[in-house]
Amino acid sequence: MKPQNRKRTILHTLRGAGIRSLVLFCTFAFAFSGAQAQAVYAGEQAVEKVNLQGYFLTITADSKQLEKEWEAQLRTFGRVNTARGVYRVTNADIPSVSTDPLNLTSQLKSSRGSSTLFVAFDLGSGNFIKPGNGNSAAAEQLLKDFAAQVQYNQEVRTAETALDDAQKNHQKMVRNGERLQRDLDRNKKEKETLLRRIDENAKELDQLLKDTETNKTDQSNALTEMENKKKALEVVKTKKN
Repeated sequence: MKPQNRKRTILHTLRGAGIRSLVLFCTFAFAFSGAQAQAVYAGEQAVEKVNLQGYFLTITADSKQLEKEWEAQLRTFGRVNTARGVYRVTNADIPSVSTDPLNLTSQLKSSRGSSTLFVAFDLGSGNFIKPGNGNSAAAEQLLKDFAAQVQYNQEVRTAETALDDAQKNHQKMVRNGERLQRDLDRNKKEKETLLRRIDENAKELDQLLKDTETNKTDQSNALTEMENKKKALEVVKTKKN
């Protein structure tokens, strides 16, 4: 898949997940520009105190992840021997580079966010692939393809992380929505209770007002009755005299 097509696919996936972050967009743009800027160049490197002719590839990627991916790539060529950052494959089977087995020696060095991979292809007896011979273009292409694959894998991991974050954020929003709905339902019930209590209170007030008026009448009647009883008592007392 071409980088531009991969870019459209990644961005389409992100849009489907509801991500519109400009920061993420810039991150992807930077990643793609970085992939296009990867260059392979020939040179000489001392590996375990032995000068070897080969090719360099500088790539921006997580060093630990890059080590895993390079070792996985080498295992497709044959048995890998690793020691102190040096990776060797004896009698490596790389048809795209050579129809005959070759000895591959590589060294990976990382610093400040970027890594440099040196690879030497020995066709036998110190006959290294280098610019000018028939295998040079194929060796360079192998490293370019590896760089593109590393960049693609990194883009996928970044997109997956972004999607995972978006899913977690969505789940959080759903939980918040459920909580808000519960609060809304509770509030409605409380409102209904308060309205019912207000109605009951109004009825109680009306009854109290009626009872108050009735009580005033009852008091007046009771006072009249008391005065009548008092007069009756006085009349009874006067009869004795």
